[in-house]
Amino acid sequence: MKLKALAAAAMFSAAALSSSAFAADKPVVGLITKTNTNPFFVKMREGAKEMADDMGVELRTFAGKFDGDNQSQVQAVENLIASGAKGILITPSDPEAIVPAIDRARAAGLLVIALDTPLSPADAADATFATDNFKAGEMIGQWAKAQLGDKAATAKIAMLDLNTSQITVDVARDQGFLKGFGIDIKNPNRIGDENDPRIVGHDVTQGAEEGGRRAMENLLQRDHEINVVYTINEPAAAGAYEALRAVGRQNDVLVVSVDGGCPGVENIADGVIGATSMQFPLRMASMGVEAIVEYAKTGKKPQASEGLDFVNTGVELITDSPVDGIESKTSKQGLNSCWG
Repeated sequence: MKLKALAAAAMFSAAALSSSAFAADKPVVGLITKTNTNPFFVKMREGAKEMADDMGVELRTFAGKFDGDNQSQVQAVENLIASGAKGILITPSDPEAIVPAIDRARAAGLLVIALDTPLSPADAADATFATDNFKAGEMIGQWAKAQLGDKAATAKIAMLDLNTSQITVDVARDQGFLKGFGIDIKNPNRIGDENDPRIVGHDVTQGAEEGGRRAMENLLQRDHEINVVYTINEPAAAGAYEALRAVGRQNDVLVVSVDGGCPGVENIADGVIGATSMQFPLRMASMGVEAIVEYAKTGKKPQASEGLDFVNTGVELITDSPVDGIESKTSKQGLNSCWG
């Protein structure tokens, strides 16, 4: 029995040494997403895996069981610390609650990059790689205003936001749209403090088609003459369109959105959405892997884009109804690069 125990211990030691040697030879990079089913995060994993393979590093991926599952993300951070990972890319489910785990990771020498959603506070991460969500909203606001022309002065606008928590992405897109449309946004970090009479109201969608339909129905009851609909994302836009179609208004209301996923771009081609701002999660994640490898080699941390407090990973306006002075791409062009 003693000999067996010694043999087992020797095998364990050999395995540990082999694992350590492997980790030293092939650095570990972690990717932690909110879920593993959302197509946005699937595209992130694709970009991270492709870049990790190209750069000769090992990618380990983790995800919450549901959107908002902070505990699973905390466990993933602890796993990566224990494994000797060089860095972590994370889309935080709870940007504030995850911070103590992130602090431990950084104290252990890992580079931590928030993807898409900043931590709270943002400087709890070494860097944030994200879409300029304010700019994304501003672009669709400018487009909608230009489409309406003189009628923009008397527009009736429905604002279909994410939820009541006012997270940074939700606020930035909402406020960017209103500024682009020419509305005084008061506090740019707050949804709903505007007093412009063109805003019929705000409702929440949870970023889902069913929520978009319900929110649109609620706001149509408040004013059935709504002619502009802003939506937090494209599933919410699809739901809003169904509510408009149910009352025969689908052809005389401008619906705009943000995301640029392939289904959303197809909805541009089909006339469901007038314009959307496309973001690039694949690029976001691949840039993050590059940054961690650079840090592992040189100790250099990524620097924010000029004039911003994050690394801007790009945004493009997609529409089949272009307007002068606003750069855009068609849905056909967008389908060749959706979420790329």
